[in-house]
Amino acid sequence: MEIILIQDVANLGYKNDIVKVKDGYGRNYLIPNKLAIIANDSNRKQLQENLRQQAKKMAEALAAAQRLAEQLAATPLTVAVKANEDGKIFGTVTTTDIAEALGKQGVEVDKKVITVEPIKQLGEHVAYARLHREVKAEIKLNVVAAE
Repeated sequence: MEIILIQDVANLGYKNDIVKVKDGYGRNYLIPNKLAIIANDSNRKQLQENLRQQAKKMAEALAAAQRLAEQLAATPLTVAVKANEDGKIFGTVTTTDIAEALGKQGVEVDKKVITVEPIKQLGEHVAYARLHREVKAEIKLNVVAAE
């Protein structure tokens, strides 16, 4: 019996895979538990349509992420923080601070996608934003003392 998996099933396959299983396994476990559907002609056509639409959405999301990455690379970012005379920062520059500074410049990035090593000194630093599975943007920071 051939079935189309609706969810990932361990040791069998991933979502949207067409796999061959024994009749009892398919009829008594996979289909009643809504893990799979029978791979007849109409379900195969529906699967192909779903995959085509999903590919189009993924391509659009990838293109948007690449545009945002280019915008982030071209945007110089300055973060003003309290610091002593030696250039040591009181506290650290966090992802929230970076997201707010980007928001002030008109670039909206969620703080959850930004990663940065702890910044405790004034100067030039680099943060990264994971915008898509395939797109990672570099954000150049200039940390200066607030007056």
